Amino acid sequence: MPIDPLTLTGATSSVLSTKGGGSAAAGGFGDALGRLIGGIEQSTSEANSAVSGMLDKTTDVHDAMIALQRSQLTLELTMQIRNKFVQAYQDVMRMPI
Repeated sequence: MPIDPLTLTGATSSVLSTKGGGSAAAGGFGDALGRLIGGIEQSTSEANSAVSGMLDKTTDVHDAMIALQRSQLTLELTMQIRNKFVQAYQDVMRMPI
């Protein structure tokens, strides 16, 4: 059974893309954050459906664990991005005028 590589969800990868100014810059900062939040919600719902499928014995345990791990990695990435934004905001606020 071939194993699919772990990839970022479409929303997260489009936020992190940097080709030619990136699609995040064209749509605005708010749109980029909206896509990122949408990607988190999508990966969480996929993990929930995989776990319920595992309980119903319609989905393999391995697939459910991969979906859970993908959801966890997406959430951790988002938390790190949030931490960097908060740190940058605090640095700007500490600058003397």
